[in-house]
Amino acid sequence: MAFDIDMIKKVYTNMAERVDKAREVVGKPLTLSEKILYSHLWDGSPEKAFVRGKDYVDFAPDRIACQDATAQMALLQFMQAGKDKVAVPTTVHCDHLIQAKQGAAADLKRANETSSEVFDFLASVSNKYGIGFWKPGAGIIHQVVLENYAFPGGMMIGTDSHTVNAGGLGMVAIGVGGADAVDVMAGMAWELKFPKLIGVKLTGKLSGWTAPKDVILKVAEILTVKGGTGAIVEYFGPGATSMSCTGKGTICNMGAEIGATTSTFGYDESMERYLRATDREDVADEANKVKAHLTADPEVYANPEQYFDQVIEINLSELLPHLNGPFTPDLATEVGTMTEKAKANNWPMKVEWGLIGSCTNSSYEDLSRASSIAQQALDKKLKTKAEFGINPGSEQVRYTTERDGILEIFEKLDATIFTNACGPCIGQWARYEDPKNAPKNSIVHSFNRNFAKRADGNPNTHAFVASPEMTAAIAIAGRLDFNPLTDKLINEDGEEVMLDEPTGWELPPKGFEVKENGYVEPLADGSGVEVIVSPTSERLELLTPFKPIGDEIKGAKLLIKAHGKCTTDHISMAGPWLRFRGHLDNISNNCLIGAVNAFNMKTNMVKSQITGDYAGVPDTQREYKAKGIKTIVVGDHNYGEGSSREHAAMEPRHLGVAAVIVKSFARIHETNLKKQGMLGLTFANEADYDLIQEDDTFNFLDLNEFAPDKQLTIEVVHADGSKDTIKVNHTYNEAQIAWYKAGSALNLIAAENA
Repeated sequence: MAFDIDMIKKVYTNMAERVDKAREVVGKPLTLSEKILYSHLWDGSPEKAFVRGKDYVDFAPDRIACQDATAQMALLQFMQAGKDKVAVPTTVHCDHLIQAKQGAAADLKRANETSSEVFDFLASVSNKYGIGFWKPGAGIIHQVVLENYAFPGGMMIGTDSHTVNAGGLGMVAIGVGGADAVDVMAGMAWELKFPKLIGVKLTGKLSGWTAPKDVILKVAEILTVKGGTGAIVEYFGPGATSMSCTGKGTICNMGAEIGATTSTFGYDESMERYLRATDREDVADEANKVKAHLTADPEVYANPEQYFDQVIEINLSELLPHLNGPFTPDLATEVGTMTEKAKANNWPMKVEWGLIGSCTNSSYEDLSRASSIAQQALDKKLKTKAEFGINPGSEQVRYTTERDGILEIFEKLDATIFTNACGPCIGQWARYEDPKNAPKNSIVHSFNRNFAKRADGNPNTHAFVASPEMTAAIAIAGRLDFNPLTDKLINEDGEEVMLDEPTGWELPPKGFEVKENGYVEPLADGSGVEVIVSPTSERLELLTPFKPIGDEIKGAKLLIKAHGKCTTDHISMAGPWLRFRGHLDNISNNCLIGAVNAFNMKTNMVKSQITGDYAGVPDTQREYKAKGIKTIVVGDHNYGEGSSREHAAMEPRHLGVAAVIVKSFARIHETNLKKQGMLGLTFANEADYDLIQEDDTFNFLDLNEFAPDKQLTIEVVHADGSKDTIKVNHTYNEAQIAWYKAGSALNLIAAENA
């Protein structure tokens, strides 16, 4: 039986009436995305049509999911909100703080020892406030959510950008910062700019070596890392319905890499099969009663150009396997064309590791198809040229694949089976003792991101994203340009052999099975639970409310002008820094240390306008803060791309940065800045980025007139006394301006509950 079945029934009970009303107010047939959005309005039944990409709308999500790295800060904030219990079903999943090194048993044991303080804190807070808790080793948040909580037509938010994975089961699931989650936990509305809509029509059918992963790798090439910003991507067509539920999840998961608000598919038979296979027959039965509302109206898919802001069509029968990378997930290469491209770019052709797993590709189907390639290596007497690493997505997947002999196949190839956790995908991989001096190399993985240093901390690691089956094939061949469709390999007997097409199971033939799933139900009444945070802890720190920046910013200094791609990994690195995610002051020591300084093209080396010396970004900023000097950060396009981690906003806020001025923002990061009471601004004229000099001082001339849809004016004073006056845009509405004036959104919540 499903978790929260009464809540799901209520959603379905309200859906018919609200969808009919929405169709009436919009005046035309509705996409699936619109049906879910309009049926989850905070005020209930729709009364007006919203303008896509313009209107801010209050929503009422059905549930919240948090992973351990982001949950710490989210729950520390919730503790300030003055509430006795979370207002909507909420879960915490311990998957990020487990480092991959020796293998599952040893790695999990070490994590439970080194991070016990954090796990105990999360467990006690969850118990106190009615939050479901998934223990370390239970699985990766998004796979566990898909197996237990996702349901067609629902809306959820999660403190991880890959929350969007649940779109594979027909949800509108959106990654947010912790402060957004706190709003909903506290029983308040969640605000989102009504998304634009991108339709992706899938024709044909996947076959051979082509997998669902290749669909999103192709879409990433088409839309780039920012092409989906502010939009929901809705997949449809015969190619969509022919795909498995977990395959759909893979596509939705990596939609975060194109900046999309979320991605989703209409309810179909594959979703029903998955619900029933994961012991949620009750959800499938309820969904079947309202299935017409769980996909778009027929007219929409018949004439998509009339209903979507952009339409893309992909013929799956013609789609080839892809490798995307290195260093960005939208740099696509079709299999068979890698040799020339790799040589031209001097990419290392030898592949040292093949990594299979992550929240994107760790389902039973993924592991079974990859294992079919691994079995061929055994049967055809091939020696693998690269090392294998496997991360099952959940304890249920791990137990079932072990029972069915799938993991044993990898183990016979000397693969390391890591814990059911994120591991290398988010930098929790002890590959090197000292990654700074590690050699140039290539790896292939089935993860979603491949930014520099992302997996192993080595800036010289060229990481390429592929499907699990292609990852397995390339790891066996040991060559980046291996094409399993045409290339032969030499086996131990000196014979030429070819790998056959992968095979696998959509769902386990014997059904899923698990002995201990790792879930802990919270107390019905947690009022007696005491949450203890040691004042001397290095890993946890109770929060002090931010003070308002105010309506006068004069004499602010430039902290850093970031050059090129500046993701949340650059602003607040993960890896070894994950251990400080619950301690704002300590983790602020990684603030912007990965950003490239435009004036010397170095990382973590900026000029202090106090001393004239060059030093690390956090040290320089702490010196400014000690002297009461406000600072400005300047950035390029899609600033804050990547993870939803709000630490990338909280750290500069904590250290005294007043404003971030960029060419464009990634959606989640812009919202996180707003929530923390900062100014997130964009150049009205992008060329003004080039005006900013290393010793600049900033004077805001009309911040006292801060208002929606009104530009702000900034005087930029250069070291030689010359000045430039520039205009900046913003997307703040009245409520968000109130956050700024209060010092943060949380300050307003606390005041209302005082």
